[in-house]
Amino acid sequence: MPHFGDYQNEIYFGGLRGVVPPYPIRFEELEARAHAAMPASLVSYVAGGCGNERTQDVNVTAFDDWGLIPRMFVGAAKRDLSVELFGMTLASPLFMSPVGVIGLCPTDGHGDVAAARAAARTGVPMVASTLMVDPMETVAAALGDTPGFFQLYTPNDRALAESLVHRAEAAGFKGIVVTLDTWLTGWRPRDLATANFPQLRGLCLENYFSDPVFRAMLAKPPEEDVPAATRHWARVFGNPLTWADLPWLRSMTDLPLLMKGICHPDDARRAIDGGVDGIYCSNHGGRQANGGIAALDFLPAVVKAAGAVPVLFDSGVRTGVDVIKALALGAAAVGVGRPYAYGLALGGEEGAVHVLRCLLAEADLTMAVDGYPTVADLRADALMKLR
Repeated sequence: MPHFGDYQNEIYFGGLRGVVPPYPIRFEELEARAHAAMPASLVSYVAGGCGNERTQDVNVTAFDDWGLIPRMFVGAAKRDLSVELFGMTLASPLFMSPVGVIGLCPTDGHGDVAAARAAARTGVPMVASTLMVDPMETVAAALGDTPGFFQLYTPNDRALAESLVHRAEAAGFKGIVVTLDTWLTGWRPRDLATANFPQLRGLCLENYFSDPVFRAMLAKPPEEDVPAATRHWARVFGNPLTWADLPWLRSMTDLPLLMKGICHPDDARRAIDGGVDGIYCSNHGGRQANGGIAALDFLPAVVKAAGAVPVLFDSGVRTGVDVIKALALGAAAVGVGRPYAYGLALGGEEGAVHVLRCLLAEADLTMAVDGYPTVADLRADALMKLR
């Protein structure tokens, strides 16, 4: 049976023919090369966080606080990284987190489609952002047989929100992910220093510009007056949701409904009581608020509060070992953001496929060597707190 770790064999045997990987293996080199390849304004948006970026930094270093305990005589020659999620069997617990400027990352400016094609090739599901360069229908079609989820930035116009969700349903997305912490942008010094906010320049707004409800709000079609359409987008974008909105959110779709940004166990319990199907524990990678607490530190309590309801996780994931640690702390699936964005910047679809395969290979090989043949074997007692 093939394993994700077999990717290293492809690389080593390629070396016998004088072929070396065209894209970096280590995240640090990947990040450096991607930054050199991207416009400075895009680097500030993708790489930057809020305030002094302490939360962004501790998201990454929090994984160093945990160590995986090796177990021997397990015979992990065969591994199975598959997981069950919302009635689907996924080949692995890895997924691509939504990134609002992913469309701008590759040189051809169609990163949403490239990411979807990478999902189709690797079996890694994609959570597609509301903020796309190409319309959601085009992105969904590129996913092939790999499931995709649609992430909703809930506008303050309910008819528009419902239109976006119903389009996502019709396009074939398998779930709706409502982001709760981004009804306005946090204090981002890197972006402020360059006075750059891509969406205010009319970028990554195709899901709005192609939406019949949004278009009906305008005096002219977006293609005839992009600045006016963009100004109207800015007026409708943010909705500071309250618990009173949850019944309406639940009523919009029969698809699995997930709430993204939940980090407190009380919020998890209340959301579940309100009918959501999944909790998404995340602090937006440190991009929305700076408080110095890593999302990983919230995860165990949120998982305990959620009970049988699956908890997805992202923020600070850089390696396959990070994926394993989040799984051991109770995550049902683990999202990665900046690494695949950097892969897209360096090589489009091929670069993203490489990054995803590296993450999966490292996770698989670590599970093999440390004696954890299945995801179910990764429980809290597989970890030791180091500090």
